[in-house]
Amino acid sequence: MISYITQHLETSDLTQCQRIFHGRGHAYQSFEHINVDWFSPVIVITLYQAVDQQWLAEQVDALSQLAAFQAKCLSIQVQHRYQKYAPIEVLWGEPITATIVEEHGLNYHIQLGKSQNLGLFLDMANGRKWLLDNGKDKNILNLFAYTCAFSIVGIAGGAKQVINIDMAKAALAKGRENHKLNKQDLSRVKFEGVDIFKSYGRLKKHGPYDILICDPPSFQKGSVDIERDYKKIIRRIPILVKPKADLLLCLNSPDLDESFLLDEVARECPDCIFQEKISNPTVFVEAERGKGLKVLRFKYLP
Repeated sequence: MISYITQHLETSDLTQCQRIFHGRGHAYQSFEHINVDWFSPVIVITLYQAVDQQWLAEQVDALSQLAAFQAKCLSIQVQHRYQKYAPIEVLWGEPITATIVEEHGLNYHIQLGKSQNLGLFLDMANGRKWLLDNGKDKNILNLFAYTCAFSIVGIAGGAKQVINIDMAKAALAKGRENHKLNKQDLSRVKFEGVDIFKSYGRLKKHGPYDILICDPPSFQKGSVDIERDYKKIIRRIPILVKPKADLLLCLNSPDLDESFLLDEVARECPDCIFQEKISNPTVFVEAERGKGLKVLRFKYLP
């Protein structure tokens, strides 16, 4: 694993948060249960099953000695995703529980040990870059906003307004803090802590939109089953957006490939015309096509 990380670091800018090893793509035999992320100044090793503790200690020692991290890395921590509440423990260095990281010149709060997700999904970096480059003067609807990273890049890119929708009000509160961290104008940002599937009236009231971002979870007990529910959003696109609007539709499920999303759009809103697939960062190597994050851009052309 260390050799793959060393190779990746040869072309990496460690001022930016990033994945430095993606075992979950099943492209590296024997390491399918491991990811390693850089949230400066912390390396986070995420384990999806238990590992030999001596082996883990050896990996931590090797990481701490990599020249690329000298004077940059202050802590190496492991998250046990296979355990209840996905606890994090410090294996080397300082007991850091929070940090601020940078991506595309923007900053984000990262919390270590508070929840399973740390505050920023690194595989979506290229989707955020697309919005940073294409959001100028646009009215943007950000569905399943989480901590509002798309909103941050939208405002940074000159968006007229961004509407963040998520039923998790605590996540939206973190999104508000991310906007404040970047000293952005909150008069151009709205936060709606509502259930998307029960609140289409709330979604409409700030529209129609020039850009719609939809990055749903694959499954949340009692609220979202994306295989069942994505069509409910897609069929309402005509009441939410303007003609020629851009749609960034995302799919995280490893069990559903991009053909699922293409078929859902063709059936539920055929006026949405596929434009391009936005690739994931190169470190997210997948042994089997379609298992990782899918980000597809459509244009609404009624």
